[in-house]
Amino acid sequence: MPELDALDQLLNRAYGGKVVRKDLLHQIKGGENVPSYVLEYLLGRYCASDDPEEVRLGIEAVKTTLRSNYFRHDEANKAQSLVEQYGNHRFIDRIEVRFVPSEAKYWASMDNFNYSRIHIGDRFYRRYDRLLEGGIWATIDLEYRVDGDDDDQPIRGASPFHIADLRPIQLARFDFDEFCDGRREFTTDQWIDVLIRSAGLEPATMERRLKLLLLARFLPFVEKNFNFIELGPRGTGKSYVFSEMSPYGILISGGKASSANLFYNNARRQVGLVGHWDVVAFDEVAGMRVTDPDTIQIMKDYMANGRFSRGVTQVLADASFAFVGNLHQSVETLVQNAGMDLFQPLPKEFDLAVIDRLHFYLPGWEVPKNSKDILTTHYGFVTDYLAEAFRALRRQNRYDVVDRYFRFGSHVEGRDATAVRKTVSGLLKILHPDGTFGKEEVQEYLELALETRRRVKEQLKKRGSFEFYKTSFSYIDLAGEVERTVGVPEQGGTGAISQDPLPPGTVYTGAVDDQGRLALYRLEVTLTPGTGRLRTPAGLETGLKESLNRAWTYLQSVKERMGLAPALAQKDLVAEAIDISGGRAECTCGVAFLAAMLSATSQRRVQAGTVVLGDLTIQGNVKALPSITEILQLALDNGAFRVLLPTANRTQFSSLPEDVIEKLDIIFYSDVDRAMAKVVEL
Repeated sequence: MPELDALDQLLNRAYGGKVVRKDLLHQIKGGENVPSYVLEYLLGRYCASDDPEEVRLGIEAVKTTLRSNYFRHDEANKAQSLVEQYGNHRFIDRIEVRFVPSEAKYWASMDNFNYSRIHIGDRFYRRYDRLLEGGIWATIDLEYRVDGDDDDQPIRGASPFHIADLRPIQLARFDFDEFCDGRREFTTDQWIDVLIRSAGLEPATMERRLKLLLLARFLPFVEKNFNFIELGPRGTGKSYVFSEMSPYGILISGGKASSANLFYNNARRQVGLVGHWDVVAFDEVAGMRVTDPDTIQIMKDYMANGRFSRGVTQVLADASFAFVGNLHQSVETLVQNAGMDLFQPLPKEFDLAVIDRLHFYLPGWEVPKNSKDILTTHYGFVTDYLAEAFRALRRQNRYDVVDRYFRFGSHVEGRDATAVRKTVSGLLKILHPDGTFGKEEVQEYLELALETRRRVKEQLKKRGSFEFYKTSFSYIDLAGEVERTVGVPEQGGTGAISQDPLPPGTVYTGAVDDQGRLALYRLEVTLTPGTGRLRTPAGLETGLKESLNRAWTYLQSVKERMGLAPALAQKDLVAEAIDISGGRAECTCGVAFLAAMLSATSQRRVQAGTVVLGDLTIQGNVKALPSITEILQLALDNGAFRVLLPTANRTQFSSLPEDVIEKLDIIFYSDVDRAMAKVVEL
């Protein structure tokens, strides 16, 4: 029996009767396919003691109760037979009540009992109004009566099943003011730890960043129309929150996703899942199959506006979407490979427009795998109580809080600003439900919100669309007008372009092709003993190969003038091109290849942090880029601080973003000789 620590004692004082030891849940959960909030109800009833023997007996009582009163859906016929044979039986099941106008009659239905015409007295649904609002889990005493035996109400219909008593397992009433009063007893750090423990994890050894990322899984429950995604390694508990932490969320495992199921069934004229749940989560999103083309288009409309049209019907709903799935690469590969597509598991139907509607990308590779070491043995909130608190918070709006202290930089606009505001609003609800917070806390949540939205934008940019080039996310403190840029740990600005001197023969370059795709490359030219030949690797992309050949032809024509003929006569040049951004764009970069060749031959380095842009003809004439804005932004975000451009691109200088002009040293060149003099330390 673990000893109660100070936080356990404080939690029990502030929320007595609404907390439970989470290690007891772990002991039972593995062998029982029952929602966590049902198990916690039983644990609170039988194991409300610190005496080890009483707890042991209580756990046995819980198991016995489940064996006797909980039936799976495929045991419905057995359950109905028990009531008929013995005249009554007690069940643990989800129960819902509906009014049938044609019969002027209220009927109850029980999910696992699989019967939808059960007589129920009005005292139950009048006392527990949530029976009429989607249903609740409860312990239900069911009786079998033949016609004429019901003294509680007149018999309407031939159903023999009658509810004699009903006691909610889910919280029947919730006092939000009481919840907020309890929160005031805790510091923010203590409250974070309480919430982590309520999810069954032990925060003692966790960094604050990890704690906030784990709590971000609750965002779809407190924020309406919030679009959340978490992709990462297997076994990190991505789906647990959505399957076990609230009766108001539904988890759909990989399978068919139809417009009728998710949004609206035209044949039945019924709203789909988005109209009945607070959160619709998709597990194993890689296995999701879109069965009709309308689904994605409706999903785009809904994710953007919280509404959609089906025929003449306009439907509004506020369910949030959560997508969880597995990245199959190792953590090291994800973090170190700047070209990794972090949306790789998504179905092919998830185009750029769908991805752009995601508000928050949780980096699942930062979350440790589940193990006994990270499971808590301390107290946390009863799951259902916390779910009710989140549902109450969902009705609040803290969308504009960030504007009290900060404004966004020029790159945070439109959907980016919406995503960031919604994330900050959600974190404030989770961590400060009473509305008491300071500027420093808003700033912390703002930086996390900017990072997790930028992660989405960076991946869109990698997929090659010019419209997403604005990824230099920043915010300005209204008090001091100080601007701060927020990056993402695994990508832009973290060393894809080294700011240290590179070996001779190494040059950075890039391009934007006629389809708007962007790419950065590191060109590497090395010398090997030979007879003056150019050796190219198999599989070199066509644009790169043609640029390399033009640069080589021009070098042959000027090698005597440059005094390089003796060195080139005894060496072969081996050229490589490494895509460091994953853009896979057609790249014409003859000037950069020439610079790499001269650098390798002369054994002089290219200046650190430099990107060389532009192409050349075999006569050495410079060819400008069709557009420079997006490729300069990509270079800046990946660590460049110096760029060489053809003079012909000077006309586009005035349209560059301010931060590009301020942070990049842009040098124009009119001919190849001037370019080589500026880039190679000759």
